[in-house]
Amino acid sequence: MNDTKYDHAFWGILVEDLETGEIIYQLNPEKMFIPGSTTKLYTGAAALDVIGADYRFETPLYTRGHVDSSGNLNGDLILVASGDLTMGGRTTPDGKIAYTDIDHSYANSIGNAILTTPDPLSGLDQLAQQVSAAGIKSVSGEVIIDDRLFDKITPPDSDNDYTLTPVVINDNLIDIMVKPAPPGMAADVDWRPQTAAYVVEANVTTTDANETARIEISTGGPGIINVSGQVPAGEGTIVQTYKVDDPSSFARSLLIEALERQGVKVNASVKGNNPADLLPATTNYSEFERVALLTSPPFSENLKLIMKVSQNMQADSLLPLMAVKEGKRSFWDGLIIERSFLEKTGIDLNAVSISDGRGNSPADYMTPRTTVDLLRYMSSGNDSQVYRDALPILGVDGSLATSVGPESPAKGKVRAKTGTTAKYDAVNDRLILCSQALGGYMNTSEDRKLAFAIYVNNVPVKDVKEMKQVSNDLGSICEAIYEENST
Repeated sequence: MNDTKYDHAFWGILVEDLETGEIIYQLNPEKMFIPGSTTKLYTGAAALDVIGADYRFETPLYTRGHVDSSGNLNGDLILVASGDLTMGGRTTPDGKIAYTDIDHSYANSIGNAILTTPDPLSGLDQLAQQVSAAGIKSVSGEVIIDDRLFDKITPPDSDNDYTLTPVVINDNLIDIMVKPAPPGMAADVDWRPQTAAYVVEANVTTTDANETARIEISTGGPGIINVSGQVPAGEGTIVQTYKVDDPSSFARSLLIEALERQGVKVNASVKGNNPADLLPATTNYSEFERVALLTSPPFSENLKLIMKVSQNMQADSLLPLMAVKEGKRSFWDGLIIERSFLEKTGIDLNAVSISDGRGNSPADYMTPRTTVDLLRYMSSGNDSQVYRDALPILGVDGSLATSVGPESPAKGKVRAKTGTTAKYDAVNDRLILCSQALGGYMNTSEDRKLAFAIYVNNVPVKDVKEMKQVSNDLGSICEAIYEENST
């Protein structure tokens, strides 16, 4: 904490014994700090309370029309989006939701990512298999996505990274994988999920090994993705992403292609926009026949993904999903519901300011005290283990996988949510790390159970590498706390 890079920074720390209430260490515990993604501790806790750990999203597929003796549906297929954040595209054989230490949603900002193993189209394939098993061989009408579950919104201060929508396939991203070839040759460019709705036009060259990777992804017009730049020889595959133009039309195209892979001929064009104007006047489908249903893993798995990798779009989506559970429709309704939950926890709401789910709003502030008080509340309820299990493990997985070395005595002993907020400092051509944060639980070697919150705000850094060093410094502080309380 006394390193010169923190000369102009501001620290806040609180460490408490969960069983005795003893304050182990404190520094500015009542001051408000920019929290970064430790805001997800609050959003996730509220969503766990409102939605429930065991809740499963159910996405039905209905027919509107008559299926004749030859198996032709004289009418439409309608998928009713349920807000399922993964739609089977991350589900593992044992029914879990897959994640990696570096999620593809961060690929463009950090320069790479690690893709999960499951097929992003697995859920749509399951739905299509059920349609085929129901005896439907062709669809003469339309394929429509009913995306009216909640009000779609691009969250404020999200840098237009995403639109919250009830239908989500592969986080509404197309993964671009660039693999170097020998120097001077074109790099190999692949992508997933592949669909006729998008064409990738690639012009990426392979340079000498000592060159720097530079990849630019842009749109070349509707349905065209341009990938250009250079990658050094010998480099591993580099992952970047492209945000789809319209999630509902994207889902519709992928569903049509899934149906055709199962031998169901569809008359509607794969490249068409989602014809929402053809939807029934109400969302009551009791008069329609359900021919397929996709059921998600339990919500506890969604929470684990959000917390482990700090998945921003999915964290923000928890707000309208909470609203839906309470009979409401909007992002803003979800924040009001979150406030009701926080009132129940007993934390000092005067010491908290939250205006999103992810932790990127300029209005997001909280104190080390409120975070520790929330952690204390969550440590004693019915969902305490679910909440704790959702957090990254120091030195093991998620955003804390490399925060300490493999020989660290604190490795595996800390479960905590990270937080990072950085902005570009144009005058100095550098980054200002507005916040690096860590809040969670620690079990010492003496089996003391601690809750802690660590915040440092306003650290100038040159690049992402120096940002990572600040994160590692917080890991070192965890090591010091662990060692001090383990003898």
